[in-house]
Amino acid sequence: MTTTLRIARAPGYTGPLPAHQTARAAGLDLYAAHPLGLPYAEVRRVSTGIAVEIPPGHVGLIRGRSGLASAGLIVVEGTIDEDYRGEVSVLAYTLGPGYEVQPGMRIAQLVIVPYVRCEVIEVAAADLTPTVRGAGGFGSTGAR
Repeated sequence: MTTTLRIARAPGYTGPLPAHQTARAAGLDLYAAHPLGLPYAEVRRVSTGIAVEIPPGHVGLIRGRSGLASAGLIVVEGTIDEDYRGEVSVLAYTLGPGYEVQPGMRIAQLVIVPYVRCEVIEVAAADLTPTVRGAGGFGSTGAR
């Protein structure tokens, strides 16, 4: 399935636009627009230099890149609603001694997915449909 993602550059941004790196890649790589030092464990906002128009009925999910995560650079997952038109930024921090983000560096991925809006109806807990799992939470189905 293919859809159109409209992208606008911020004034002065001449870097690469988001792109799928392979024919079957789900995410579009997002690029850093400016250099930025990331000190240990401090969350910073990385500018991408772009704004996007998410297609109706879809949401943009900001995800980390595994290669950067293995180097200790962690991206905080984010959500871009279809009505947002501001610059896309990526929140990131490092678990190492520090990290230098360079312009043009692939910093995160943007995954566009359809969503379903829900009508919220309040009911008593006893009125929720029972399941085998029930209220079992973290680890309730086994550690493996």
